Amino acid sequence: MVLEVGIFGPNFKLQGSDGKTHTRKEFDGRYLVLYFYPKDDTPGCTIEAKEFTKHADEIRRHGAEVVGVSKDDLESHSKFMNKCGLGILLLSDPSHLTIQAYDSWGNRGIFGFGTLRKTYIMDPTGKIVKIYDKVNPGKHAAEVIEFLRSVQVATQV
Repeated sequence: MVLEVGIFGPNFKLQGSDGKTHTRKEFDGRYLVLYFYPKDDTPGCTIEAKEFTKHADEIRRHGAEVVGVSKDDLESHSKFMNKCGLGILLLSDPSHLTIQAYDSWGNRGIFGFGTLRKTYIMDPTGKIVKIYDKVNPGKHAAEVIEFLRSVQVATQV
């Protein structure tokens, strides 16, 4: 299945950095910013996670929650979060089945096959409303906030 704007994001059931099991459906009722990243504690992934942490309160004020997904295990997530002072939920997908379901597994050039840096924003019903295929880690949180602002303005008209 090709994911596109207007369809429901695939459900998942993954372990989180908070010690709980999470599903896509539990985020129904608010926007979900579901971002996929290659590896904990690498330069681009660290920048992206820190930017989302820095702007997490503003994103929440726009009715959204940020969740990161990688194939790293929970121990790796814990070390990454502690080292970088992260304040967002990270999910572990070691089988990369959810990563594949979200079309975020593929050829990363010189790095071989792995998780692609990709983000999906789902509306409060779980429908995909925005897909970011090419992500600049340092500017991505600002892009997401701008999109959430535009959605709020559109729904207020």
